[in-house]
Amino acid sequence: MAHSHSHSHSPQPQDGNARRLLLAFAITAGFMVIEVIGGLISGSLALLADAGHMLTDAAALLFALLAVQFARRPPNNRHTFGWLRLTTLAAFVNAIALVVITFLIVWEAIQRFYHPQPVAGATMMVIAVAGLLANIFSFWILHRGSEEKNLNVRAAALHVLGDLLGSVGAIGAAVVILLTGWTPIDPILSVLVSCLVLRSAWQLLKESVNELLEGAPRAIDVGELKRKLNRALPEVRDVHHVHVWMVGEKPIMTLHVQVIPPHDHDALLDRIQHFLEHHYNIEHATIQMEYQPCSGPECRLSELHAGHGHSHHP
Repeated sequence: MAHSHSHSHSPQPQDGNARRLLLAFAITAGFMVIEVIGGLISGSLALLADAGHMLTDAAALLFALLAVQFARRPPNNRHTFGWLRLTTLAAFVNAIALVVITFLIVWEAIQRFYHPQPVAGATMMVIAVAGLLANIFSFWILHRGSEEKNLNVRAAALHVLGDLLGSVGAIGAAVVILLTGWTPIDPILSVLVSCLVLRSAWQLLKESVNELLEGAPRAIDVGELKRKLNRALPEVRDVHHVHVWMVGEKPIMTLHVQVIPPHDHDALLDRIQHFLEHHYNIEHATIQMEYQPCSGPECRLSELHAGHGHSHHP
């Protein structure tokens, strides 16, 4: 029986993430004050709703920035993976905050239906257009680089996307009010925008909860991984006790591999590591190689999975 561990180091994207978060925070916090003033002057719920998003976003971006800074701390004897999981926690908190704010906006919109208020369409339009430009710039800053892998930056980008959609809704409402004077369009568009944001926030919440519970990444099908590894390497007879989870942006895996006793142990181990890294981008894998037949429920399950694709090697 043999045991090995691989851990490849790649350049960290945290520096770029921190710069994008800092710039987006400055833009969001600065324009939030303008939208609050404009919303109060014009009496527009759409503007105030967007300002509420921006207030939450400013805090979310600051929290995300702090999380990135903490994630830079190196591993130690107590925190062997460092502080990478803090970015996932930040995404979780941001998603919950966005859900709560969305429900508050919907509640305020319902109150507006019962108690309509006058809206200054021209002032609303000017502030909304300026807000749209600011949000587009912030979203562009965040929606580049490694944000597709980093839940924390994705959470911040979703907050800014909510603001962007809010600005679009405010512009649409301002146009209708200027042309027709029909003020109920203001809370109606606020509700529609909130529903779009809620859908994205709910998806982010599910992903962050899955990572906090150490669930397998959605992009990795464990059953398929076992079958492919079994087919790709003739020496591999069985793959079992597979565990895969995410720490920050990195997939982590442990697995037991029953193999035909190799002539070159290190070469076979290197081929398994290369397979995991090349096909699944798993750079951190702990592999236990076994030369005796596997027994137990998981082994039988593995055989059933493998049987769908091919027969075992003699």
